[in-house]
Amino acid sequence: MAYHENLYLLVFLPLILIVYQVFPKKLRPYVLLVFSCLFFLANSKWIIVPILLTVLIWLAGMRIEKIRLDAEQKLPELDKAGKKELKAETEKRTHRIMIIGNLIILGILFYAQYLHFTVDNVNRVFSVFGIDLALKVGKTFFPIGISFYSLEAIGYLIDVYWNKVQADHNPFRLGLFILFFPQVMEGPIASYKDTAAQLWSGEGLKVDNISAGLFRILLGLFKKMMVADRLARVVGCVYNNYTDMYGFMVILGAVSYTIQLYMEFSGSIDIVIGSAEMLGIKLPENFRQPFMAQNAADFWRRWHISLGTWFRTYLFYAVSMSKSVKAINKKLRKSRGKYAAMVGTSAMALLPVWLATGLWHGPSWTYIFYGFYYFCILLAETAIQPYMEKLEDRLQITAKTPWYAALNIVRTWIVIFTGELFFRAKTMRQALVLFKHIFTGSFFPERGVWTILTDQKAILLEKADYLAILGGIIVIVIIDICREKDLKLREKILQGPIALRWSVYYLLIIALLVFGAYGSGFQAVELIYAGF
Repeated sequence: MAYHENLYLLVFLPLILIVYQVFPKKLRPYVLLVFSCLFFLANSKWIIVPILLTVLIWLAGMRIEKIRLDAEQKLPELDKAGKKELKAETEKRTHRIMIIGNLIILGILFYAQYLHFTVDNVNRVFSVFGIDLALKVGKTFFPIGISFYSLEAIGYLIDVYWNKVQADHNPFRLGLFILFFPQVMEGPIASYKDTAAQLWSGEGLKVDNISAGLFRILLGLFKKMMVADRLARVVGCVYNNYTDMYGFMVILGAVSYTIQLYMEFSGSIDIVIGSAEMLGIKLPENFRQPFMAQNAADFWRRWHISLGTWFRTYLFYAVSMSKSVKAINKKLRKSRGKYAAMVGTSAMALLPVWLATGLWHGPSWTYIFYGFYYFCILLAETAIQPYMEKLEDRLQITAKTPWYAALNIVRTWIVIFTGELFFRAKTMRQALVLFKHIFTGSFFPERGVWTILTDQKAILLEKADYLAILGGIIVIVIIDICREKDLKLREKILQGPIALRWSVYYLLIIALLVFGAYGSGFQAVELIYAGF
């Protein structure tokens, strides 16, 4: 029961809205929890996994709180030395609980996601030296969304340890935070302090919230059905026939996949946020006009925002502020100067973040390469930034200078498209062959580009499909430009006359019915990020 399917949109979501409103305020959170469990079970039988994580972080959080409360009661009775010793012991015990809890969560994630990948690669490494380990792993489990709610569970436990949130005494509230149905399959990754209280408030439905949520859902369906599902065929043709691709077709495939991924992922997030908005719950945004970014760092502040925020909060800052990194920074400053210290410490902080980002997407060397690729790009941007600032001053230009801004955006597009070319590939060999074809052999197909693009035996798209793709992209680009300029287009539509609002709704619905990619010749395209 994916978010874009009729069963979710026409049955499950309306039903939960009705049942939620019928029940009294105190019981509404439990209604959400029950329906969230049903949604999970409709997609995976492994509901025991999020339940186990919920119980684990609940017990660990309660234990951390009890240790601190016990210590606070003893402090007044102790002298200065005793207080210092007790504080150190308390810190040690709470830190141990946080580490053990998070290691268990990571262990479950590793077993579900990475065990087969690890064993296969261990066998390959030893086979290079003529040793046949022949290690085998039986069938494991893979609950939907495990990469998303595992990070939420880890974040909660760290926040309790850091004293940023109080340990939740209610395991059901924690369970709803982990299992909330709109975001359990593919995020956005929320923090406990941002959503837990909202989820448990039990506030009644409001017409304005339902109207705003409906608009967001329709926009998400527009992105997926108008553009993403059609481009999936172009992408599939290029990658399934990668050994025979011309340079132009490879570039077309990389660009098409990048647009497909954005339209589908941001579209599904629109449906997720819209579903929650109908219930009066505000989830964090996950995209902010990423293709208007002027460099790779800016792109990742705009793309999959919740994942970037999580890694920045719980990994980047933890590494960069660690004693060892600070010590190295100090030594580099003395021996090599501020610039070398800045680049060196940036490398130490960025490397684990981007390797983890690559691995988070799944057990594949293409994902690991993708993470390392962005590590190199971001480190290079950090290294050349002082020189670029001097050049900008000399040329008397800024990031807002029109031609310079456009040049930076195009340069960033090249970085993005190249990265997604590798991200989409199933193997590194496939990615490298495709990348090589851009620079070797014929760039354009002998039969002509348009002939290939409309070949029913190759890509199975007609001219009308390309017009629909182009029209859909133009609409979304206009919307993104309005958002970038803070024109509040959505708010103006929602706050405008009823006739305007419903005209927009009907236009979106008609566009989906007339131009949506479904029916004869189109196969259902599964949500890409639901597999992470």
